[in-house]
Amino acid sequence: MNREPPKIVVALIPFAFLVLSLSAAGFLFGRGIAEGPAQILLFSAGAISAGISRLRGISWDQLEETVLDSMRNVLQPILILLLIGALIGIWIRSGIVPALIVWGLELLHPSLFLPSALVLSSVVSLATGSSWSTAGTVGVALVGVGAALGIPLGMAAGAIVSGAYFGDKLSPFSETTNLASSITGVPLLSHIRNMARTTLPAFLVCLVVFSLLGFGQNIREEVFAAKPIVDTLRSGWNIGWYLLVPPFLTFLMIYFRVSAVPSLFLGILSGGILAVLTQPDMFGGAEDLKQAAGVAFRKLLLAASEGTKVKTGQVVVDELLSRGGMSSMLSTVWLILSAMFYAGTMEGGGMTKAIADGILRRAKTRGSLFASTVCTCLGTNVLCADQYLAIVVPGKMFHEAFVKKGIDPRNLSRILEDSGTMTSALVPWNSCGSFMSAALGVPTAVYFPFAFLNLLSPLLSLITGWTGIGWAGKSLPTSKGKEPKDMET
Repeated sequence: MNREPPKIVVALIPFAFLVLSLSAAGFLFGRGIAEGPAQILLFSAGAISAGISRLRGISWDQLEETVLDSMRNVLQPILILLLIGALIGIWIRSGIVPALIVWGLELLHPSLFLPSALVLSSVVSLATGSSWSTAGTVGVALVGVGAALGIPLGMAAGAIVSGAYFGDKLSPFSETTNLASSITGVPLLSHIRNMARTTLPAFLVCLVVFSLLGFGQNIREEVFAAKPIVDTLRSGWNIGWYLLVPPFLTFLMIYFRVSAVPSLFLGILSGGILAVLTQPDMFGGAEDLKQAAGVAFRKLLLAASEGTKVKTGQVVVDELLSRGGMSSMLSTVWLILSAMFYAGTMEGGGMTKAIADGILRRAKTRGSLFASTVCTCLGTNVLCADQYLAIVVPGKMFHEAFVKKGIDPRNLSRILEDSGTMTSALVPWNSCGSFMSAALGVPTAVYFPFAFLNLLSPLLSLITGWTGIGWAGKSLPTSKGKEPKDMET
C-alpha cells in the first residue's frame, strides 16, 4: 500500500476544484450558498480526494477512520451550536433579547454604535474567553440594535466578530489561547503579553475605522425610525431589569470556567422560567391553570426547537425577532459535517501533509518562514475547516524550523493566534465562520470585509517577519551553535 504523500500538484486538485466550484456557486446562489450548495460541493471535493487516494492504494477503511476522527473533533461545537439556537429562541420569547434591543436603541447613538459594539463585544469576550458565547448572546442583541438603527448588517456583524475575537485571543480563559501556548511551550501570560504587540495596534485601528464608519451613517432618519420599534417592543413584552438575570448567570458560569454546555443549559432554563413569570402572552387563550401550564410548556418547546415567530405588524421587529431554535442551526451543522468529510479525506490521503511540506520547503529566510507559517494557518482553516487544527498542525510543523533558525517560540505562538484563531471566522465552511454566520444571522461573505481585526492580524504577523519590528525576546541559539543577535525591537 502506498502511504507516501502525493505530489503537491495532485494534492491541490481537490482544493482547486473546491475553490473554483464555490466561486461559481457563490455567483449563482449568493447568500443562499450555505443552505445546501456549499455542502454538496464540499462532499464532492471530498469524493475527489477519496478517489485519488484510492487510486494511490489507500483503503477506504483508512480514509473513513480519518473522516470520523475529523467529525469527532466538532461534536462539542455542534452541541454548543444547537444549544445556542435554543438559547436565542427562549431569550426572545422571554423578552431578554427585545429588552437588550430596547436599551441599546435608547442608550446608543447611531454614530457611536459600531465602536460601542466593538468595545462591548471585546469586554464580554475578555471576561468569558469565548467568542462563540459572546456572539450567541450579546452579539444577537447588538445585531438587532444595529438593524433597527439602520446600520448595514455587514458592518454591525464585523464589529461584533472583531470584538469577540479580540477578547478570545487575549483572555487567559480562552481555549485557543491556552492551546497555542501549550503547543509551543510558551508560558501563558508571556504568550498573551507578546500577542498584545500586534493585537492592540490592530484593535486601535479597528476602533478608529468603526468610529469613522459610524459618523458616516444617516443619523436623523435612523433615530426617527427607531422610536416606533422601541414602542412596538415595549408593547409586546414586559421589559425590566429582571431580564438581565439569565445573561448574568450564564456569563458568570462561563467566567468561572464552567463548561459551555451546562452554562448554556442554565441560560435556557432561567430564560424559560422568566418567560413564564414575566410574559403574560405565555398563557394566551388558556381557561384554567392546567391548560395554562400546557400552553406555556408548548410555547417554550417551540421556541427552543423551532425558534420564535413574531408578528407585530412592524416589519423590522418581525425580521429581527423571528429567529432562533435548534432547527435554525441545522444547515450550519450540515455545513460543518460536510467540511469535516472533505478535511478527513484530505488528511487521510496525505494531501494536507503534502501541501504543508511543499510550503515548508520554500521557507528559507526569516520573512519566508513567517509567511509560510501564516499561509499554513490560513490553508489549514480552509482545508481542515477547524481553528484548533489551524493551531496544532502548523504549531507542530514549524516548531523545529523556528528552533533551528534560533527564533524565540513566542513569535510562533503569536503567529498561530494571529493567523489560525483570527482567520477561522472568515472561512464560511469553517466551524467558526459557519457558527458566527448562524448566530448573528449574517452570511460570512457579508461581514468578511468589515471584520477588520481578523483581517489585520495575519497582515501584522507578516510585517513583523519582514521587518523584525515587534519580535519577542532574544532568539535562541541556532542549530549550528552560534548565538544570533537580539531581535527584539
